[in-house]
Amino acid sequence: MSLEEQVMSGMKDAMKSKDEAMLRGLRAIKAEIIKAKTEPGANGQVTAEGELKLLQKMMKQRKDSLDIYQQQGRADLAQKEQEEIAIIEKFLPQQLSEEELKEALKSIIASVGAAGPQDMGKVMGVATKQLAGKTDGKAISAAVKTLLS
Repeated sequence: MSLEEQVMSGMKDAMKSKDEAMLRGLRAIKAEIIKAKTEPGANGQVTAEGELKLLQKMMKQRKDSLDIYQQQGRADLAQKEQEEIAIIEKFLPQQLSEEELKEALKSIIASVGAAGPQDMGKVMGVATKQLAGKTDGKAISAAVKTLLS
């Protein structure tokens, strides 16, 4: 079942149960899917990889907004962002723990033959492709810096 079908099914359930937070989050995902389908060259289709990137982008936006709202003391808006983050996480693959991330990066560093901080670009190129959807790019970058220094 595609992401769009899952979202539509979830929207029906949310409407029946009158779950406003779930409905709001699912509508946001649906809007992004529709926007991705109408982009030039998409031909009305979104690949599984495209869906993953779309969800990651939405997650990053929500986390950035959450940080801003918390800094400004806007608990009401921060709560909405947290609810949407929880909904988006349901559609993303299981995220790697910090230990799992370090183990994966150690094997990538060994396979690439990286020796120090000057090889960070090589490692990041491979790591972002292999770990796409499983963790955040900032987390990968920070872990690579600590492992190579």
